[in-house]
Amino acid sequence: MRCNLFLNNDQSGALIDDPRVKGVALTGSERAGEALASRAGRNLKKSTMELGGSDAFIVLDDADLDHTVAMAVLGRFGNSGQTCIASKRFIVVQSMLDKFLPRFIAAAEQLQLGNPLDESVTLGPLASDAALQLILRQIKEATSNGAQIVLGGRRAGEVGAFLEPTILTKVTPDNPAYKQEFFGAVALVFPAKDEEDAIAIANDSPFGLGGSVYTSDIERGKRVASRIESGMVFINYPYVSAPELPFGGIKRSGYGRELSSLGLEEFVNRKLILVPNVAA
Repeated sequence: MRCNLFLNNDQSGALIDDPRVKGVALTGSERAGEALASRAGRNLKKSTMELGGSDAFIVLDDADLDHTVAMAVLGRFGNSGQTCIASKRFIVVQSMLDKFLPRFIAAAEQLQLGNPLDESVTLGPLASDAALQLILRQIKEATSNGAQIVLGGRRAGEVGAFLEPTILTKVTPDNPAYKQEFFGAVALVFPAKDEEDAIAIANDSPFGLGGSVYTSDIERGKRVASRIESGMVFINYPYVSAPELPFGGIKRSGYGRELSSLGLEEFVNRKLILVPNVAA
């Protein structure tokens, strides 16, 4: 039998302490991960953590621009950007930047804000006004430290937690936004000198959940993907989740895996029973 328990922090801790609980699997924030993982550790109980992410979307010099721009809009603005594995950092090799960025801006401008139950709407609200206020504070802090808004950046309307589709550029490594997760419809665009620089920028993050690489050469995409520090990398598509595929990250995006045989075995006791063949 399954049931939902709506618990406060103290109650969650007491639940983990209960000897009948054998493991802890969390999908949530870094803060929640730190708290629950430490509590599980004190109880010597296995845990898995699926936390936040700031996934890289790497555009190489041989990418199909039509497809790549369409995937950029899907990867960043799907579910109003409120997805742990959404594309958040758009790392574009310099030779493609002047082609990609104007088209990305133009495509984002076409998004229709409104009630997500309306099939004509392509960008819904954030989950709460608190979530909206948080991301507005992040945008303000980013621009105060030199970031440039090339699209959006403001609340949309007076009713509902709507944010204009937003694109930021000139986010330098000393800007707090460089290391943050933006859990909403905000894209950060970074220029890269070349493929090597794109990989370095992608890996310069405290997160490591997913990421994607855009190229016309699949083998090249695989080589780049193998060097990205994350739990998952997708070629020419922003993200995929399916029961047969392992899901999870590294760094501050957590540890352990959900789904697939790897997920099933996370809490399995691999028990040995042996009758030794030993002479009496």
